[in-house]
Amino acid sequence: MIKCQACGSDQSDNSLFCDECGTRINRQTEIPNVQTQISEPSFFQSAHVTSVGIPPIVEAEPEIETALVKTEKSENKNVHSKLIIERGNSVGKEFTLVSEESYIGRWDADNGVFPDIDLDAFDGEAKVSRRHARIIFKNESYTIEDLGSTNGTYVNRGRRLIPGTPQRLNDGDEIIVGKTFLRFYVSK
Repeated sequence: MIKCQACGSDQSDNSLFCDECGTRINRQTEIPNVQTQISEPSFFQSAHVTSVGIPPIVEAEPEIETALVKTEKSENKNVHSKLIIERGNSVGKEFTLVSEESYIGRWDADNGVFPDIDLDAFDGEAKVSRRHARIIFKNESYTIEDLGSTNGTYVNRGRRLIPGTPQRLNDGDEIIVGKTFLRFYVSK
């Protein structure tokens, strides 16, 4: 058994998320119960011994670090737009959109719902449906579509979107899902 870092509840050893609070189980902070024997790290070159018998320390390969930096930069290049919460207790929270289809909703592991824009932590009254809406980026233009949500999707405080009918989305548009107010921005 392992303990959830957020709420302290016991979880099975193979759990990825806490059954109580839904927090991702961070296995890197777990402390093993068995004492391990400290061995020589693999980046030492023990074949080269100095005059006092201590192997020299070889620095990490620079191409590994470079690859990590390139990966982070390339991920940022894929960001084509973003949503920012404008009203509520998390004003300023930003969500970046990188896919052609980005789903808005609330996380629900039991039913296999993992939206790109997860508003679960910012929707205390549960007014956002699990599968609420989606933003589609196609041919350099954007549309938003309600997915049959309970409390509706609105653009610029207009009429409630008809489920399954895409609505054009422009830079600076206000999107309301449930009681969460978001502002849509196109990245330049």
